[in-house]
Amino acid sequence: QVRLVESGGGLAQAGGSLRLSCAVSGVAMANYRVGWFRQTPGRERDFVAGINWSGSFTYYADSVQGRFAISRDNANNLVYLQMSSLKPEDTAVYYCAATNGFGYIKSAASYNYWGQGTQVTVSS
Repeated sequence: QVRLVESGGGLAQAGGSLRLSCAVSGVAMANYRVGWFRQTPGRERDFVAGINWSGSFTYYADSVQGRFAISRDNANNLVYLQMSSLKPEDTAVYYCAATNGFGYIKSAASYNYWGQGTQVTVSS
């Protein structure tokens, strides 16, 4: 059974940092691309960052480029999202997702599996 579990969310001040983790189990993680998405009430899930199978390529939304960094540790089945220079508009529930397909990495529809989400709140 495939399972993704996010952790590391919480409350941060504007300008601060948080690191989210996504623990993946039930699959050979090296065969999956992984993405982070975020969602606020009444809105669709928006792409934040993505990483390819080996970690050699990373992708970011314009809104987080230069502030967030995605990385992965296939040996330990973990994916990270380091968030720096946080802004109040980064407040959202953050989800990690995995796909073994070849769809567009920035599209939520490309992903087979999702975690339950972790809340990130940034105060001004």
